[in-house]
Amino acid sequence: MNRKNETVCSVVLGTVRRQPLLCTALVLAVAGAVAASLLPPLVLGRVVDRLTARQVVPFALALGYFGLLALSGGLDSLRESLLTVFGQKMTHALRSAMCAKLDKLPAEAFVNQESGAAVSRFVGDVDTVEELFTSGIISMVADACRIISILAVIAVENMGLALVLLVILPLFAVFTRFVQKRMLAAQLENRRAVAAVSGQVPETLHNIRTIHALGLESYMEQRYDQRIGESYAAMEKTNFYDAIYSPVVFLLNAAVVGIVMLLSASGNADVLALFGMSVGTSVAIINYISRIFSPIESLGMEIQTIQSAMAGVKRIDAFLNQPERAIPQERKNTARGDVVLSHVTFGYGEKPVLSDFSMTVKEGEQVTLVGRTGAGKSTVFRLLLGLYQPEKGDITIGSVNVSAIPDHERRACIGCVEQRFSRVPGTVLDQITLSDPAITEGMAQNAAKLAGMDDA
Repeated sequence: MNRKNETVCSVVLGTVRRQPLLCTALVLAVAGAVAASLLPPLVLGRVVDRLTARQVVPFALALGYFGLLALSGGLDSLRESLLTVFGQKMTHALRSAMCAKLDKLPAEAFVNQESGAAVSRFVGDVDTVEELFTSGIISMVADACRIISILAVIAVENMGLALVLLVILPLFAVFTRFVQKRMLAAQLENRRAVAAVSGQVPETLHNIRTIHALGLESYMEQRYDQRIGESYAAMEKTNFYDAIYSPVVFLLNAAVVGIVMLLSASGNADVLALFGMSVGTSVAIINYISRIFSPIESLGMEIQTIQSAMAGVKRIDAFLNQPERAIPQERKNTARGDVVLSHVTFGYGEKPVLSDFSMTVKEGEQVTLVGRTGAGKSTVFRLLLGLYQPEKGDITIGSVNVSAIPDHERRACIGCVEQRFSRVPGTVLDQITLSDPAITEGMAQNAAKLAGMDDA
């Protein structure tokens, strides 16, 4: 029985469990950065109140203000560094899980999808998931804590301003949700378009001779332009919503500061009961207002990152949830004997390539398959190799079904040389042995002699 498929969530949780010190340090850095960011405006307010009252500002108070600024900046830098390390750990774990899954997929998994789809998952989608943590969820939690903390401090210093912000922030949250939904749809469109573009290039290079022979350059160019256009249109939607988000934040920032300053200078006793404050407190409040809208603006960027990453998460989960090929049990004896294809039917799509095909090759017999392109010659060999399972019929070697032969045994009884040879990194010996320790150098030299390439 196959074990339960991994998901992005399980890989993330596994990484967290394996990195307890890193995760603890990251949590402490985030909490420390939030706490340290609240103190400088309060100290600055005290300094301004002393100056307006013509009192001497203690050197320790001024030094403390600059020290708190340095501490806040240092903790923010530490948080970013730890996030980068955590993101790299996450990227390594995700790609390792995907590589392990890749080895377990049947060949059918790559028949009906574009060649660039798997590549885009390993590169683009994994990168966006890394951003989910380096500049997404954790930063979003930190900014949310910073907003709540600033609201609490503002409520203590100026209840009227806290009430104004409590009215404005829910409206802003509705606007953020509006942007969030549309950005997610645009990100999904862009992912699909990028995968199509990634597949177009290798497809064109693979068939370049046919394209030149048939004069289809313009047709392939139009197809590529169409894919690029779809990707561009999706990115334009994302950029549009991103472009309108930041100006709204700046306008709210200016409006709130203006309203509070006007009310605090109104002279009305009832209004001053809510909005009255000293000069130092007003300086601190203005500082806090800019600080509360700054993380809200960052939330908008983080929402975009999270939406982009969620599109990548869905695609990676879809990759990890693909059905795996059946792994046969260990066998005592390697399959030997006659090769028999009995009433085999198989196709790569709706139209079958082989239909009720039967063939027997006796042990020691040599057989050549001859036929036009697309007749099914290569398909027969792929079925023999166990890369595909027939829709109907049986394929056996020495009365053993090829699907029951484990991978390491299959190589001992089946040899295959593809029409197109792809080199592996290393020496000529590495090309022959494929790093199989069971193949000695003498065996490789003998194979080279049999192939007539020992002189080369």
